[in-house]
Amino acid sequence: MVQKKLLMIVNPTAGRSKPRGPLFDAAALFSQAGYLLSIRQTESPGDAIKIAAECGEDTDVVVAVGGDGTLNQTISGLMSLEQRPLLGYLPRGSTNDFAASLHISSDPAAAADQILHGQRRALDIGRWNERYFVYVASFGAFTRSSYTAPQAAKNALGHLAYILEGMKDLNSLRPYQIRLTADGEVLDGSYLFGAVCNSTSIGGLMKLNPERVVLDDGKFELLLIPSPRTPQDLQNLVLALLNQQYDREGLVFRHVSSLHLETQEELPWSLDGEYAASVPAVEIENHQRSLTMLL
Repeated sequence: MVQKKLLMIVNPTAGRSKPRGPLFDAAALFSQAGYLLSIRQTESPGDAIKIAAECGEDTDVVVAVGGDGTLNQTISGLMSLEQRPLLGYLPRGSTNDFAASLHISSDPAAAADQILHGQRRALDIGRWNERYFVYVASFGAFTRSSYTAPQAAKNALGHLAYILEGMKDLNSLRPYQIRLTADGEVLDGSYLFGAVCNSTSIGGLMKLNPERVVLDDGKFELLLIPSPRTPQDLQNLVLALLNQQYDREGLVFRHVSSLHLETQEELPWSLDGEYAASVPAVEIENHQRSLTMLL
């Protein structure tokens, strides 16, 4: 009988303030379940991509251990493979948006038990030009806080670190002129924020109704926040967002499978919290049911 292999890709900087004991408990559970266990630590940005790409085809299960950025890089490595292993996730980051969408426990041992005894679930994966994302690609207001908040602050303050970092953007809050074509519909206008997502939570701050988000339907949820003309417009936008009323007050909310965006402005992006430099044109595609996750 061939022993199955499980690879843990561990980001040691994620959740540094959290106790390490539960990680050993999770590793022990994998070993006791009969897996030949390998553990690889990342040492620099991009390591998780390389490890997943180099070792993924020779592994039955790859488990990302870290925050959403670690999961993003692990998935990016796996997407380069023709034969992709099953995917697991032990969330150790500060917000863990995607884990919250999938109801993955923040306790490593409990999450490991979910991987071992849960169900297989197909996931759509997004492609942003030549890069990948699993739950959100966003631009505009508050986007930079996802990748500029210091890691130490993220570990200590969690969601609050993103809020505090995002508040720095308020004084420079500005609209971006874009032309976007989504499944044939053209949206040409000025927007404060845009997100293409496959999750019920964005940055731990913005929530989407779980009934409106299907993770393997070949569709993303597109949300655009237009530039308000008056203080009253801004207040109405904020209230609509807080109340999850995405079809009101000029907000643009669509279910789309692909989109093309053009801009002449400096428009940096965030992919699952990872920085993506501004480019004049972006192509986003939904790769339906590209990976299978153990939940």
